[in-house]
Amino acid sequence: MDSLKLYGVRDIRFEKAEEPIMHSDNDVIVKIKAAGICGSDVSRYRLLGPYIIGMIWGHEFSGEVVAIGKAVTNVSINDRVVGCPVVFDGEDYYYKKGEFNRSDFNNAIGAKRPGAFAEYICLPSQNLVKIPNTLSFDAASLVEPSSVVIHGLYRTSLTVGKSVAIVGAGGTLGLIAIQWAKIFGVGKIIAIDIDDAKLELSKKVGADVVINSLNEDTEKLIAKNTDGLKADLVIEAAGSHITASQVFAYAKKGGEILFLGIPYGDVHVKRYYFEKILRSELTVFGSWSNVSAPFPGKEWSDSVKFFAEHKINTEHIVTHRLPLSKGPEIFKKLMERKELIGKVILHPDEK
Repeated sequence: MDSLKLYGVRDIRFEKAEEPIMHSDNDVIVKIKAAGICGSDVSRYRLLGPYIIGMIWGHEFSGEVVAIGKAVTNVSINDRVVGCPVVFDGEDYYYKKGEFNRSDFNNAIGAKRPGAFAEYICLPSQNLVKIPNTLSFDAASLVEPSSVVIHGLYRTSLTVGKSVAIVGAGGTLGLIAIQWAKIFGVGKIIAIDIDDAKLELSKKVGADVVINSLNEDTEKLIAKNTDGLKADLVIEAAGSHITASQVFAYAKKGGEILFLGIPYGDVHVKRYYFEKILRSELTVFGSWSNVSAPFPGKEWSDSVKFFAEHKINTEHIVTHRLPLSKGPEIFKKLMERKELIGKVILHPDEK
């Protein structure tokens, strides 16, 4: 079958791989219809390289069930599904507590086992969530990043009428977070980014205020748009080592900070920002992965529900749809940054 394999930093290859086979009566084989490129994929391509050299890459996908093991009861052949990428290779204290995202045995496809940039994938049946016919495969491939966002939001005390500031609002996580904030009934959504084109996308999906933090005083503008109080909740979705410290200045006293982005660099916090944690008595949430009990969690069922009801619009998020064979080419373009590239969806069944 066709696949994309990561061999090293900036070394991704479109090549043949063996089709997956079922090793357990609980396994399912899915024909992949759409697979999205994640921001973490870009960082691993640009900076880190693979966990295992030559591993089939990718973890955001949707597809169709083509084979099931004898013990599988939750899906049938021809079912349309999305796949949770988290697979466990053991049990520990957190796994037994049902805190699956905290388990040391939490491994993702595309890292230590074959991923979704291929024509087929094999997963345990519990990792698959059925989707309705009203939800396109392209849109459904964004259920995975949506589950990441909502997993974090469920940790906070976000309620109707509160204000939210989202840093990195023009990326996939940010654009989805804006729409979830609308669903939560947030009173004011402030989008912060360094790219005007991405800020325009933020407006289209529901942001009330947009701020370009490269040339505007972000802290003052947030205060201006929140009656001088600043935001009830600040979401760091950029994954930048710079904004990871600045966000502490954007929250109101007694407010909350939610970290969704992964900064691939050391975070140095100036005294001014660090003291905001103390003097403003902030609550800081880290958020990791996208699963809960009962596995894979309400993050997945809730995402599928609101996607199917078109409460979350993916058309302003997806900018490129390409055959899988164009994978190496689009990753090079992502490094060049000469054009606006949002979410990229790869289609393994297109030649």
